[in-house]
Amino acid sequence: MKKYVCDLCGWEYDEAVGDSEHGIAPGTKWEDLPADFECPLCGAKKDQFSVQE
Repeated sequence: MKKYVCDLCGWEYDEAVGDSEHGIAPGTKWEDLPADFECPLCGAKKDQFSVQE
């Protein structure tokens, strides 16, 4: 499981945890999020996220 960080605001999506506040179940992989997924804080698109190493 990986973590993805918004390049604009720093919000983090952790695949292992998901985002229950926004209806995303734990274990949901980044590539399984909808194509129109946006950062819940700033509205950045999926291509504006980076994998956290």
